[in-house]
Amino acid sequence: MFSYCSDPSAIEGWAWISCYMTTTKHLTAFSSIFTVLLLLAITAPVALLFGFAGATAARSHVAPLRWLGKSYSAIVRGVPDIAFFLFFVIALDQGIEWLRHQVKCPDWPDAIRQGNDFVVCSAAKMPLSEASAFVHQSYGFSLAVLTFAIVFGAFAANVLFGAMGAVPRAQMETGEAYGMSHRQTFWRILVPQMWVYALPGLSNLWMILIKATPLLFLLGVRDVVYWAKELGGLKTNAFAYPHPDWRLWYFLGLLVFYLALTKISEIILDRVMARLTHGQATAGGEAARKAAS
Repeated sequence: MFSYCSDPSAIEGWAWISCYMTTTKHLTAFSSIFTVLLLLAITAPVALLFGFAGATAARSHVAPLRWLGKSYSAIVRGVPDIAFFLFFVIALDQGIEWLRHQVKCPDWPDAIRQGNDFVVCSAAKMPLSEASAFVHQSYGFSLAVLTFAIVFGAFAANVLFGAMGAVPRAQMETGEAYGMSHRQTFWRILVPQMWVYALPGLSNLWMILIKATPLLFLLGVRDVVYWAKELGGLKTNAFAYPHPDWRLWYFLGLLVFYLALTKISEIILDRVMARLTHGQATAGGEAARKAAS
């Protein structure tokens, strides 16, 4: 990036550091922070939608729908995250390719399952082999978002189900006494008031989601963990910027990043909680009332 970086072997000290930290790989590594933040920004609302759908289904008066909602929450929560991540991504990827194979290559003479191999025609590959690196990364990122959303949506469903049950039944009955339908009491009374009970559990899920983002590394997405391992490893004189094993320092940098992200999240969540509990007949609302008086 700098003019004096043309010959790394001829510089030292802070000049060497400035050149080293502005290489193409380091700039890509810095941009991977955006990948983590983008994952959180997309996954959180999508997981919340999965959770809300699961909790609503679990409360349904229709038995099959109720069983589906409860099964989704119980099964996904009961499977270790890492096992679900590795299995679901492979199964989803092969499922998409199998469907594309049936449409694009109906006359394919060979079996798709050939021992341990899963073989489809070139036109059915996802993404296509000639696609750009950006397309490959975007596809892997999309699978990661969907997987994260399904996993954390199951936990969110359990939290929201409990929060819905915590809203006093008397308030629902009051709405019904005023002539509201079941749908109206659900959307106008239950849903607005359940968030104050759900936020503590959802806050914990958000923190767990932040800690789970390094699983992107296992899904083939080049996130901050991948680059910390890649850049921090031993670099011999075959590289432009040789250095010993610096992974400790790179991972310490990751520690600072995740702690800072956690602290910022705590501040924001505390403010949201204070706003939600204001005027509510809850422990938080009572504490806020006493503090104001």
